[in-house]
Amino acid sequence: MTRFWSRAAVAAIALGIAGSASAAGIGEPAPWQLNLKAPVTDVAQRAYDLHTMLVWIITAISLFVLGLLVYVVVRFNEKANPVPSKTTHHTGLEIAWTGIPILILVVIAIPSFSLLRYQVEIPKADITVKAVGKQWLWSYVYPADQNGGFEFDSNMLTKEEAQKAGQPNLLAVDNELVLPAGKTIALQVVGGDVIHNFAVSSFGIRMDAIPGRLNQTWFKTDKEGIYYGQCSRLCGQNHAFMPIAIRIVSPEKYAAWLQEAKKKFASNTDDAIKVAAR
Repeated sequence: MTRFWSRAAVAAIALGIAGSASAAGIGEPAPWQLNLKAPVTDVAQRAYDLHTMLVWIITAISLFVLGLLVYVVVRFNEKANPVPSKTTHHTGLEIAWTGIPILILVVIAIPSFSLLRYQVEIPKADITVKAVGKQWLWSYVYPADQNGGFEFDSNMLTKEEAQKAGQPNLLAVDNELVLPAGKTIALQVVGGDVIHNFAVSSFGIRMDAIPGRLNQTWFKTDKEGIYYGQCSRLCGQNHAFMPIAIRIVSPEKYAAWLQEAKKKFASNTDDAIKVAAR
């Protein structure tokens, strides 16, 4: 009877974990989630594949070392070898434990450098936007030469507001960064006061926002939806309360949103111009 209830408890926990994971959207974390978020860009997919390869390599090395330790304990213990070996050197072993790690590092280095190059070489962008990290929110700027010419702040919703909107607590915001699917997006990142970090794991991007320095990253996805991220630098007291929410929509919906956003955030742009003119 005890075994039955133990198995039932394990099954219930597994179902609960699966249910929690399925309840979350593709771009947000889930309670008891295992592995990385589902990648939706080429950069994120390559990072996911590299991570998977490294897990297999680490597992193989760990099992091999464990096997050697067990073999040494059984084969070379004091009872089995009352007279210890006087061996002090073995050329084959010296070559093996030097050469094999080098080969493993080469196998890891090739896809690592390839991924790094793919991340930092930004292709020709269809749209460029700027993200400004502040204590403690994100501001987004859409340039005028790309049918934008406005900017707005993105503040985290309260728990009650997030629940009312049916969005995850501590991740939902009042004004999302809206961008079109199927377009190459160049994202410029800068800090407005202290160092922040713009990170969205579903896109495979993580870029420091440093005051006085303009960093840049990019992404492109064909999957519509909302994707969440967070500041990944300890930037102050409310570091945990400046989430990132990016909504990917169709190009048609994006064009319509641009027209509405110009009217909605026109006052923000006018105030910014007046302040700059002073």
